[in-house]
Amino acid sequence: MEFFRRAVGAPQRLAILAGTFHPPTVAHMALARAGLSLAEEVLLVLPRELPHKSFSGVGFPERLEMLLAAAAEEPRFSVAASRHGLFVDIARECRAAYGPATSLVFLCGRDAAERFLSWDYGRPGAVQKMLEEFELAVADRQGRYAPPPEFAGRIRRLPLDAGLDEVSATEVRRRIAAGQPWEHLVPEAVAPLVKRYYGVAAQ
Repeated sequence: MEFFRRAVGAPQRLAILAGTFHPPTVAHMALARAGLSLAEEVLLVLPRELPHKSFSGVGFPERLEMLLAAAAEEPRFSVAASRHGLFVDIARECRAAYGPATSLVFLCGRDAAERFLSWDYGRPGAVQKMLEEFELAVADRQGRYAPPPEFAGRIRRLPLDAGLDEVSATEVRRRIAAGQPWEHLVPEAVAPLVKRYYGVAAQ
């Protein structure tokens, strides 16, 4: 794991928000802020390799620059790049960086949680085994999230402010392409970078 910004101190509990951040949105940052209710530090992770999609359009360096801008005002936010994109791989990189005493909780939306639970990992019991290494905190997104009963001790709901259901990086890109207002969907510090990296292609 390569750190580009790291909070001071050694947290007993670390919340992790991994994503493609194409671009970072106000929903991403609301989820990160909600994570501060669960942990002393929130680590924003941009994987260099993505398991569910490929890097296209805006590249890794530009996404990293936008993510650092989004995280700049909160001293408890850290920003890092991971070698791989699966939660379990990121968790093990975090374990190496933070040590065995730090407990880990991944922050995600309902869609990402359902993907995590339904992904074919190639071996029976893989999800149960991974949830021994970390927990999930899941925000409602396009509907209320209900953890499967067998994982209820390791997966929890994470309340978020209302009005974020329709906020997504996909919607930002769609609005830019359509010439519609989009600035309210991204953090103020990120908007100039979005204009730079997405604006020309959208003209």
